[in-house]
Amino acid sequence: MSDATAQAAHTRVNHGLLAGPEKRALLWLARRLPRAVNSDHLSGMGLAAMFTAGLGFAAFQLTPWAAASVVLSLIVNWFGDSLDGTVARVRNQQRPRYGYYVDHVIDLAGTTFLMAGLALSGLMAPLLAALLLAAYLLVSAETYLATHANGVFRMSFLRFGPTELRILIAAGALRAAYDPSVELGSFRVGLFDLGAAIACAGLLVAFVASAVRNVRALYAAERLPRRVGVSEAA
Repeated sequence: MSDATAQAAHTRVNHGLLAGPEKRALLWLARRLPRAVNSDHLSGMGLAAMFTAGLGFAAFQLTPWAAASVVLSLIVNWFGDSLDGTVARVRNQQRPRYGYYVDHVIDLAGTTFLMAGLALSGLMAPLLAALLLAAYLLVSAETYLATHANGVFRMSFLRFGPTELRILIAAGALRAAYDPSVELGSFRVGLFDLGAAIACAGLLVAFVASAVRNVRALYAAERLPRRVGVSEAA
């Protein structure tokens, strides 16, 4: 392994609620996937599915049946985005730097597509969609920096990871097809507006908690050398 490849290697940590069963399912699928389908195909499929999920949300302006497109797109996104790395490992075709870079560029682009669709859907206020995207990008940047600095890529926070998030969004789309608002005390608020506000708060908490943890760990690992006094030097 070259020095550049060694630097790109990192440990993936996923403590999501479904992480165990999901890992077993992905291994089962990867071992049975046709050889003609490779990791790049799956990555492209995941990105295309997030684009169609965004279109599905935008189509809520026309019909609530667009929820079906959102749910199907999220399922296809899970298949492509979650399976690409597993296929590479099962087939011993890992490309650490390429895979890491492409995977996360796709995540950033896909989330932007999804938030744009929500902003156009009428289900979420455009300002809230922009704030949610900004909070997501903030957490993503901190996660990528932490991966570079300490070699650990954390995929979940408080047992909540990408797969759990997809399920929550899909459930929200189905609920919004029936009724896009919920009662909050004596008020009715948009389901996705409420979800966006909660998600923004959660992402900011995750950012602060992760940043503090990583700063403390790196400070302890790289303490400044003790200064030598004049009397000690003599």
